[in-house]
Amino acid sequence: MKKQLFALLFALVPLCSFAAGGEGVHLRNMTPDLEDQASLQKGMQLFTNYCMGCHSLEYQRFSRAAEDLGMPADLVEDNLIFSPELGFNDQMHKAMADADAEAWFGTTPPDLTLEARLRGTDWLYTYLLSFYRDPERPTGVNNVVFPSVGMPNVLEPLQGVQEKVCAASDRAIGDATLDPLTGKYQSCETLQVTSPGSMEPAEFEAAVYDLTNFLAYVGEPSKLHAQALAPKVLIFIFIFGVIAYFLKREYWRDVH
Repeated sequence: MKKQLFALLFALVPLCSFAAGGEGVHLRNMTPDLEDQASLQKGMQLFTNYCMGCHSLEYQRFSRAAEDLGMPADLVEDNLIFSPELGFNDQMHKAMADADAEAWFGTTPPDLTLEARLRGTDWLYTYLLSFYRDPERPTGVNNVVFPSVGMPNVLEPLQGVQEKVCAASDRAIGDATLDPLTGKYQSCETLQVTSPGSMEPAEFEAAVYDLTNFLAYVGEPSKLHAQALAPKVLIFIFIFGVIAYFLKREYWRDVH
């Protein structure tokens, strides 16, 4: 029995490390709302426009998303399907060939169908908000949550250029260094938009929420159906339990 408990403990350790996100990074809270169809529709629009060039949703079909999110088929075909090779009933494949992706980025961008379940929505939300300019990186950007990331900041036209800003503090924060002249700690962990994009900061955060919300839906499309079915199942179990109880009393009445 002890061996089985130890095996279960070791099996759960990797899951805990994934859920924790980047080491030493404070993840911003993001609670998905799968009943907010407007948010999910905007998130799907953002994904197809900005993410689907490199990332696929291999286990999700346009038709299933359209049905769940209340989107007409003609609207999806006209505005969200850009490749002539893809149809309404096809899976959401990326436009980029794997060979080209490996040549340009050094590796094939991952499929994102289960990314929200693997990393967690807090990690994804914080990650998408944490790109900053880094001239030393091949793509010109880096990420606080995922250091040395190979992905470019595809949402930069919306967010604008974000950079690390240094500030003095009386206490050490993160990788802050002590300035012997002032006696203050210099920290360069704060991110600030230095060149605005097409969206205001609050508007951009709302857009990232919608995108993360959509990825949360894609990770488990049947969750809403399961939640709707759960009360009916509980009611059935309760009624069946009452019937079974009285049936048991009837069967055992003559025995006692």
